Amino acid sequence: MDEFRNKEIAGSLIQKIKKTSTRPVQLMEVCGTHTVSIFRYGIRSVLPQHIRLISGPGCPVCVTPNRDIDFAVALCRQEDVVLTTFGDMMKVPGSTSSLQKEKAEGGDIRILYASLDALKIARENPQKRVVFFAVGFETTSPTIAVAMIKAREEGIKNLFFLNSQKQVPPAIRVLLQSKQLGIDGFILPGHVSAVIGTKPYQFISGEFGLPGVVTGFEPLDILQGIWMLVQQVEERRSSIDIQYRRVVNEEGNPLALSKIQEVFEKDSGQWRGLGEIPESGYRFRELYKGMDVRNFEVEVEPSREDPGCLCGEVLKGVKTPLECSLFKVICHPENPVGPCMVSIEGTCHTYFRFN
Repeated sequence: MDEFRNKEIAGSLIQKIKKTSTRPVQLMEVCGTHTVSIFRYGIRSVLPQHIRLISGPGCPVCVTPNRDIDFAVALCRQEDVVLTTFGDMMKVPGSTSSLQKEKAEGGDIRILYASLDALKIARENPQKRVVFFAVGFETTSPTIAVAMIKAREEGIKNLFFLNSQKQVPPAIRVLLQSKQLGIDGFILPGHVSAVIGTKPYQFISGEFGLPGVVTGFEPLDILQGIWMLVQQVEERRSSIDIQYRRVVNEEGNPLALSKIQEVFEKDSGQWRGLGEIPESGYRFRELYKGMDVRNFEVEVEPSREDPGCLCGEVLKGVKTPLECSLFKVICHPENPVGPCMVSIEGTCHTYFRFN
């Protein structure tokens, strides 16, 4: 990766940014991985003071609402249920519990490293109902879809899915419609865009007249992406460009998209901090509705949020973790009050680790 961390090239890009940008600019990095990279490589410290970077809602664990976490907690209290999920969901607090606490109290909860691992667990436990808590953006949706397709092909009847997947572009639209932030451009997510391409972002420039650049995650990627954005801002242009050409193209990944479309159709989605967003989630197509765990009769506690937690405001970019009275005082990685302190892509976790 040395070629993407070259000090001389970085210095040249920094000088180009400084020479190009003459007025205050607010850019939002939508992806949590970008937030981590920006802090890890000290990007903010080398930019002119008038260029402000705002962290957005690009952490799938963080935007998962309490109602879905509470549903997962209720499921794992069923004697015949094996709950599976990715590891970063374990410590996320629900209304009164977390999957980690439920596992400590005897719940059969297993961490997956790949969606297809859920099939293996279902095969090995035919007497159990195996539930995969499916969380993620468009990056993980193709793998979840493939797991469902293979389960159907193999006739696996005891595998179910608690679907909490999200689509990123509709959330960006909501942020722009709120007009709370005065965003001048977007550092768009590289991983998501490798799947969906750039067409779903065209409304940013077409309807709102703002630029966006799909950017990679190394320091030179980010600096070049910022330079491309400030060029557009200064020239009063607006288009969706790709800096991350070695991975992303305009059309995305047709095979991955076809798998998503085979299993899912668009639906509204509930986002922490942003509320219900039309066409930002998925529902199962008719052929796969039998795998929907929401068909189970399960008693789920009423969901509630910690009144002191500002995670929702942080996800919208309205607040920073430093403005939360719980940050580093009560809320820290060993005792997270909200999900933004749990995930390595969470803004609060990143501020705690690097700021």
